Amino acid sequence: MNFPDFSDFWSWERAFEALPILLRGFGNTLIATVLGTIIAAILGLLIAVLLRVLPGWIDWLLKLAVAFVRNTPLVVQLLFVYYLFAMNPVLIEVPALVIGTAMIGVHYATYMSESYRAGIDSVPKGQWEAISALSLPPGRAFRSVVLPQALRATIPSLGNYAVAMFKDTPFLFAISVVELVTSAQQYGARNFAYTEAFTLAGLIFLAASYPTSLLIRRMEKSLAQY
Repeated sequence: MNFPDFSDFWSWERAFEALPILLRGFGNTLIATVLGTIIAAILGLLIAVLLRVLPGWIDWLLKLAVAFVRNTPLVVQLLFVYYLFAMNPVLIEVPALVIGTAMIGVHYATYMSESYRAGIDSVPKGQWEAISALSLPPGRAFRSVVLPQALRATIPSLGNYAVAMFKDTPFLFAISVVELVTSAQQYGARNFAYTEAFTLAGLIFLAASYPTSLLIRRMEKSLAQY
């Protein structure tokens, strides 16, 4: 019985050659994930707070905008904004990575806002009554009383969204951002080494996301004790 030659579908030489190229692409993936998470966390919190304090006639406009972003595909949003800047001579030229990072952040902000909303709603009724009895200004009430308690219940889900965002960065290929998966595809096409390139890309994704998932799980257990 003849066994297939391992070297027919895997070459360590090509794997080591591809690795630095993939790591350069991973740099863009990391930038988009970290900055996108910061944008999403801040904007999501702002949306959640505004939905509680805005008057009804403005509130529904914000809800409509959030629902639109949440229920349309991320790749469509990326392409729309990218070509809006690329084909409009009035607008300034913006790098594709900047557009991609901002749009990923905005897209996930609509999901994180729901986590913040749930966290704010979980604040005990007695805390709201105390705020009202003390006549605390809304800004101070949220900063000193509501948010510290809401964030305790929200942080684990925000971490899960950050991991999901990390895994959605391959959509940036649609606007010509050379991230990790695109780097693997380009290397594979040039060298007919798709097995090595995509195997390494998957391992890099795993090496980056799995420890983060473990950290989030530990945070959930720690916060559950309080």
